[in-house]
Amino acid sequence: MSGHRPVLLQEVITSLQPAPGQAFVDATLGGGGYARALIGRLRPGGVLLGIDRDASALERFAREAVPPDVTVMLEHTNFAQLDRAAERIGRPPNGIIFDLGLSSLQLDDPERGFSFQSDGPLDMRLDRSESWTAADLLNRESESDLRRILRDYGQERWGSRIAQRIVERRRQVPFKTTKDLVDVVAGAIPRGAWPRDIHVATRTFMAFRIAVNRELDAVEKGLKAAIEVLASGGRVGVVSFHSLEDKIAKNLFNVEATDCICPPQAPVCICGHRRSVRVITRKPITPSEAEVQENPRARSAKLRIAEKL
Repeated sequence: MSGHRPVLLQEVITSLQPAPGQAFVDATLGGGGYARALIGRLRPGGVLLGIDRDASALERFAREAVPPDVTVMLEHTNFAQLDRAAERIGRPPNGIIFDLGLSSLQLDDPERGFSFQSDGPLDMRLDRSESWTAADLLNRESESDLRRILRDYGQERWGSRIAQRIVERRRQVPFKTTKDLVDVVAGAIPRGAWPRDIHVATRTFMAFRIAVNRELDAVEKGLKAAIEVLASGGRVGVVSFHSLEDKIAKNLFNVEATDCICPPQAPVCICGHRRSVRVITRKPITPSEAEVQENPRARSAKLRIAEKL
């Protein structure tokens, strides 16, 4: 698929170890880069379940030719519901991959509203069948909630000023387009404080995208579901692009790799927790300099892997 490059592809395949006849889940089908690589290694007799909130991603992939000796299933759902979707396979999957970033196809389509580079409707929905858009969020949320979203999800130091300017602007005219938001952000941040390596609106767009789609809640639910349904010895991988997403994956894998999670002061174990995974990547795998040069969108990617016991 032109325009889309799956990040850390070789590292994902090497870490998840797909083999002929196995069942895998691509929990974020997107541009289909991981799915195509997995299909080639699951032949003959393998099964691939591709999941995505974005129906257009599933429709594109459904038009591609699939080898006759592998079964491909597609499911339109949030990966937070992965346990339910995986029941279609009929057996525990041997591997599951999550890519928590947007595909280039989504970023480059102005009509989706994810990009600050070109003007379009202020949408940002991963699932366009849902009703709540970024324009709704900017026109309806309180200033304090906008400030919290920018602080927690965007780590934007100028979040208070941006939230204030958003509320001031919408009193005059509601937000409709991505340019409306870019102009407010550019006006709220002093020119001398604009970041040198990213667009001035990058953090703001990321924060509101995460809020519109409730992405962080879905990450934890999806990873827990993945660990639950994996076959013994199966592996789950997560490629993240945001420190909060990576922190959720790291903490969850560490908790699930621990027998007892009682507070340190507890004299005896009362939690009854038993470890269910082995952490394969104590430190995340990151892209090589060559990959970042070829695909700058990969620069913040981190890959973590855990194996079901």
